[in-house]
Amino acid sequence: MRKILLMLMCVAAMASWAQNNNNVVDQVVWVVGDEPIFLSDVEEMRLGMEESRQTVANAYCTIPEQLAVQKLFLHQADIDSLYADEATVIADADETMDRALQAYGSREAIEAVFHKSYQQMREEQKRLARDRDRVNQVQRKLVSGVKVTPAEVRNYFQKLPQDSLPFVSEQVEVQIITSQPRVSRDEVERIENTLRDYAQRVNSGETEFATLARFYSQDEGSARNGGELGYKARGELVPEFANVAFSLNDPKKVSKIVKSEFGYHIIQLIDKRGDRVNCRHILLKPEIPDSQFVASCARLDSIAGDIRKNTFTFDAAARTLSDDKDTRNNNGLMNFYSRENNSSSARIQLKDLNADIAKVVDTLKVGEISKAFIYTNDKGQKVCAIIKLKDRIDAHRASVSEDFQLLRSVVYAKKCQDKIDEWIEEKAQKTYVRIMPGWRNCDFKYKWMK
Repeated sequence: MRKILLMLMCVAAMASWAQNNNNVVDQVVWVVGDEPIFLSDVEEMRLGMEESRQTVANAYCTIPEQLAVQKLFLHQADIDSLYADEATVIADADETMDRALQAYGSREAIEAVFHKSYQQMREEQKRLARDRDRVNQVQRKLVSGVKVTPAEVRNYFQKLPQDSLPFVSEQVEVQIITSQPRVSRDEVERIENTLRDYAQRVNSGETEFATLARFYSQDEGSARNGGELGYKARGELVPEFANVAFSLNDPKKVSKIVKSEFGYHIIQLIDKRGDRVNCRHILLKPEIPDSQFVASCARLDSIAGDIRKNTFTFDAAARTLSDDKDTRNNNGLMNFYSRENNSSSARIQLKDLNADIAKVVDTLKVGEISKAFIYTNDKGQKVCAIIKLKDRIDAHRASVSEDFQLLRSVVYAKKCQDKIDEWIEEKAQKTYVRIMPGWRNCDFKYKWMK
């Protein structure tokens, strides 16, 4: 959400600049390789930062350099043949434009403000999203070999004064047991018959798969793109789905029905590229009557009662009775995985918990077990759950003994940034760079002028 708001602010700033500079002739301020950076590029970014209240010291030095660095990454992406996930690109662009519609009221209002057609602006947002994705891919590739040892973590933080150590917000350790109501055979047959009908209509040429996906698929992320998922490696898809998607060879035919933890799918191949596949799918989720959720929650309340009576432990109940396969092998203990820091921890900040779970956790004392409640999991499924607050860690200054994973992530991030900085320095020296007079008197982060 925050990213979308910032992008919208940037778009608004672009319009403001355009309106206030009708008579300004654009000019090239930097050249990186054979790619120019224009004054308008700098102004758009500067005004966008101002609108989003980001403080940028020496904007006319900092921003052109940031744009130059981006061009280095995009050039490397070309060399490495790195392509953006088009489904994600389209989804990002559509989400931004939807927010713009909410802000301005209509497509006509947007076009009047920006002096561009709605479609032109959507294409521009797609380009920006595509560039971000490709830059991120280059950076991930650069740091793929970065490792951090425990000794490096200890040595780094032993040298820091106490007041320079990271401040850790309140954290909790939470165990969970879930119960997912079973889907009736009649409901399964209803979904399977519906999907067979969709497949028959596509296979016969009566309608397009993408049209049906837009109207009927319950995967909101891909439905707006006609069910298209973009190029995915096998490991990015759940096994049942991947096995069928990678076995398809005829783009004109629809797959058999596939059952996964998300629901029931039919799949259509779009293209294969090396070890990645791009396909469309239609997802239908079973409808479960409220009475079954009531029964599942009653069952969990009974289990919680037995735990409180010491009939068995929460750990044992999680291992043998929970439907949550992600936690049951760990005695129900929940973990939070940070993509940014490439680490996971059982100590979780409330903001990183599912919102419904966080509300319940906030009412519990350490060791207490909740009443059964219903929440929507990360697969979009409604489930019943009970939770136990295993521990609550007050806000504090980090220490190596208590917060090793957090401190490791800090060192990891620093090593990654050092690796990226080293690459930028080397790449800048090998690339033709010209900075126009009037734009050179800056204390740049990197050495651009040879």
